[in-house]
Amino acid sequence: RHHQHHRLNPHRLMKQPQIFCLTIYFQNLGWGTNEGLIISILAHRNASQCKLIQQTYAETYGEDLLKALDKELSNDFERVVLLWTLNPAERDAFLANEATKRWTSSNQVLVEIACTRTSQELLFARQAYHARFKKSLEED
Repeated sequence: RHHQHHRLNPHRLMKQPQIFCLTIYFQNLGWGTNEGLIISILAHRNASQCKLIQQTYAETYGEDLLKALDKELSNDFERVVLLWTLNPAERDAFLANEATKRWTSSNQVLVEIACTRTSQELLFARQAYHARFKKSLEED
């Protein structure tokens, strides 16, 4: 009996977040990373679709999808695709957290966020930061 190896179809994965999440999970177990597949799926998602994928992954595997992807995606372009999956407040929170860990020219990121966002956008970013990192931005 011959086993056929089915190629993963990005269009099918886009419609089924559970399958995409399973793909990421197996890649994190060391089954090999298909960065092109990950990018082709995430780059074509809107914010609500990305949120559904993130929620599905967290509910299924008990781990944050962004942390899982961060292990798998290596270069700057792939990092940009990862950031694309976040809504603006989550993206600001993620970038602010990175900036607090480096305290170098990354401070420019914090200044840009603080100076270019409305008070409402800053509030959303602070809430997203607390939701993701379980502490306030001011604590970091």
